[in-house]
Amino acid sequence: MMRKVGFVAFFLMWAGIMRWQVPDLHVRICLWMEECRDQVRVLEVFRGAAKSTLYGIYKAWRIYCDPTHRSLVWSADAKLAKKMTRDVLSVLRRHPLCKGILPEAPGIEEFWAAGATDARNPTMAAYGVLSNVTGGRADDVDFDDVEVPKNIWSAEGRERLRERISESTHVLVPGGQKTYIGTPHTHDSIYDEQTAGGAPLLKIPLFEDAKRYEGDQTQTATRYIFDFDPGPDGFYVFVGIGKFAKLLVEGADYLVDGRAVSLKKPPANVLDIYAGCAWPERFNRADLQRRRKDTPTLNGWDSQYQLEAKPLHAVRLDPDDLIPYAVQPEIHYANGGVRMMLGKVQIVAAGARWDCALGRLTGDVSAFGVMFTDAVGNYYWHVAEALMGSPFEQCQQIKKVAMELQIPRVTVETNGPGAFAPALLRKALKGTGCAVGEDFSTENKNKRILEAFEAPLRGGFLWAHVDVIATVEDEMRDWKPTVKEQPDNHLDAGSGAIKEQPMRVGKVIGKVIELDEDRRGGAWRTDPGVHEVTFEVTGE
Repeated sequence: MMRKVGFVAFFLMWAGIMRWQVPDLHVRICLWMEECRDQVRVLEVFRGAAKSTLYGIYKAWRIYCDPTHRSLVWSADAKLAKKMTRDVLSVLRRHPLCKGILPEAPGIEEFWAAGATDARNPTMAAYGVLSNVTGGRADDVDFDDVEVPKNIWSAEGRERLRERISESTHVLVPGGQKTYIGTPHTHDSIYDEQTAGGAPLLKIPLFEDAKRYEGDQTQTATRYIFDFDPGPDGFYVFVGIGKFAKLLVEGADYLVDGRAVSLKKPPANVLDIYAGCAWPERFNRADLQRRRKDTPTLNGWDSQYQLEAKPLHAVRLDPDDLIPYAVQPEIHYANGGVRMMLGKVQIVAAGARWDCALGRLTGDVSAFGVMFTDAVGNYYWHVAEALMGSPFEQCQQIKKVAMELQIPRVTVETNGPGAFAPALLRKALKGTGCAVGEDFSTENKNKRILEAFEAPLRGGFLWAHVDVIATVEDEMRDWKPTVKEQPDNHLDAGSGAIKEQPMRVGKVIGKVIELDEDRRGGAWRTDPGVHEVTFEVTGE
């Protein structure tokens, strides 16, 4: 019998067929997969590092070595689990060492390799973690991305996940192995739980070295010291998160002096300094800039790329981070258009959201929120009102605000009692030019609120009228991401207004019959030149 090759050789042969450039990172993972034989083990590698792809090749190698070997793949859902079996089948079909291992028409959910001896339990089976596997048996149980945001967002969800995972104890045969593959999404991650119990861990974050600065220091300081040296690719200096994120450029934005960087101006936002990128050939600076902008929260970035997740309840929406202002917008009508000024800042777009309720004294508040945007991306939370009365009366209240503030569109959340509201609001706004949009939200509400507010709050880009602060202060301070039922109607409406695609302010909403000289204003067509914008909104 021909001697079987080791996994690294098996992988490199496959990489050659696929014409992959193999980074050291992948060889390191392959060696660990082959050599670590503990009964429980944990593999944590940053998002996008191809860890699941590598593990699929590893599973094909295990079948090549022993066609009687049985594996059960559990993922967050069946669709995700089947991706693993597809990868394994692709390798078994095309790898030169695996000829004759597969039957002609193997299934994707489960299949038996040639040489399998257990007619009841397949060579590989793929299921969602909530599926019933009672009565099954396996030599390996592989948890591939079994922990995802949708199943760990609450304490109840995390407990349910643990209960399902515990079923693997009864599936695994004596001497079998459990492998957990993924990235943590919460501070009490199942991965941390396994390593705390003694399971060996291979943990590879995107950056080997990291230092974070946030809070008051970032408002004034320009020099930041850390305790690590640059890697071959230098330092990576990020300011902000989400849409406000920027990867700074050495020489243009900062200078390096040994183990310190000096910025040209205070970052006024969270500052992350990194070194030692694990895969710089693929995760180049342009790609990292995009990923940072596309990640709405710091916890999302830390968990997916640095493999460090925070307690969900510690991420609070602090109303003290709102920047107060006490002025009302000045609206000028000229040349058939509208210009809105908030102090000396021109408002260029507005989003409005109605989270509809029945207006009773008890129960949910029927919340209406209006969010302005200026040319550089600051938000101004100008309205947070609780609407009362009949649905018709609520529509009239919205109409009054829309006309006064020249709101181009109001979006109605159509979940629950909101299903009837768009038609009523369209009737009330007919002929005004204010459009009505609809949104049936299926996303977890707490997740939606957190993702909308965290980046602008931390970044100092969210202003709020003093009346809004008085309305939402308690709701923000008491809000917890892990609690399902809590007072959050204004936060829900405000987050919807933030995440709305803002409509440009410029078209007249309603009919302007008589205007005094101050409101009439003058011509205000945009000058195509370069402008310097100074923010002088009065705060309290």
